[in-house]
Amino acid sequence: MARRCELTGKAVLVGNNVSHANNKTKRRFLPNLCDVTLTSESLKQSVRLRVSAHALRTVEHRGGLDRFLMKASDAELSSRARDLKRKVSRALAAS
Repeated sequence: MARRCELTGKAVLVGNNVSHANNKTKRRFLPNLCDVTLTSESLKQSVRLRVSAHALRTVEHRGGLDRFLMKASDAELSSRARDLKRKVSRALAAS
């Protein structure tokens, strides 16, 4: 399973541990991923996603999953999130 946020695309970063003696060893900075269930008002169903804590705050700030998906670009969304975005846009257009 990839360590990547399904909504924002935030992934693992690579850097160095630097000791007091200035020795450098590789390390990984892992994103803070959470398994959450978000509800879509237009689809009237809940969706399980693996998102970062930062993305979860952004979803709440924008007013829910539907509004977040409508503002998000397709490049940063995962394939599951892109499919969800298409379904939401169809549901909003129909209503």
